[in-house]
Amino acid sequence: MTVQDSATPASAIAVRSGTPLAALGVVCFSFSFPATVWALEGLGPWTVTGVRGLLAGLLAAACLYGARVPLPGREHWPGLLTVAGGCSIGFPLLTALALRTSTSAHSAVVIGILPLATAAVSSVLTGRRPSRAFWAAAGFGALTVVAFTLQQSHGLPALGDVYLFGALLVCAAGYAQGGRLASHMPGWQVIAWGVVAALPVSALVAALALPEEPVHVTGRAVVGMAYLAAVSSFGGFVAWYRGMAAIGVPRASQIQLAQPLLTLVWSVLLLEEPLSPLAPVAALIVLGCIAVTQRARS
Repeated sequence: MTVQDSATPASAIAVRSGTPLAALGVVCFSFSFPATVWALEGLGPWTVTGVRGLLAGLLAAACLYGARVPLPGREHWPGLLTVAGGCSIGFPLLTALALRTSTSAHSAVVIGILPLATAAVSSVLTGRRPSRAFWAAAGFGALTVVAFTLQQSHGLPALGDVYLFGALLVCAAGYAQGGRLASHMPGWQVIAWGVVAALPVSALVAALALPEEPVHVTGRAVVGMAYLAAVSSFGGFVAWYRGMAAIGVPRASQIQLAQPLLTLVWSVLLLEEPLSPLAPVAALIVLGCIAVTQRARS
């Protein structure tokens, strides 16, 4: 048996094992908005952000300690701090503030453009110049989301939309820096060090917010809070990055196209939200634009 022949089965096994892991990561992230809505039933948005980051940071620190992972090099910390600020603090806080007035289904459509925003930020960081087809599809997807938000708010962006677009920007920066760092260290360590780096801020936010915001402990609030900390902020990233490493970024990106539509389904089933007829239409248009950008990039 040649070296090539012996390598082929291993490659096929990696793809078969990596695809379910990547799909699991997408499913995990698709529940994040409904879980946030549940958490907000018992806690304020600042408390949700602080407690979520605090619990996730402690979990990640235990995993890093258990795996005896050494501290990252000094040159990696600026990028890790961007991941911390964007993915562990900025995105959770801004989406929690948005979900006080916006529905989970509406937010899923707006945030569905995140892969396009991440690709744009990544092209700036890396200096790569995507094709005209990429920018045309990205621009059309962005215009679709803007038109959808304006139609839903009767011509003017609502405050929740402002929060969501801010969340897009900070999360795109965190994702782009995380993707860059993943070429230097395992992907799960990138998000682990990111939430650990955010621990001081998360603890401070939790300590300041808990006495100021009302607390009404309910079963759904506890489940939502636990899910955000253990899965949305850390565990989902572990499955996602491991799957992506096994099957490659292009294949994993195609799986991620299902995330906004899954969130729409959970919003209706779990939250009993009314679904605007334009929401799935806008989501499908955005997914088509993302598919074009992925092909244009490759």
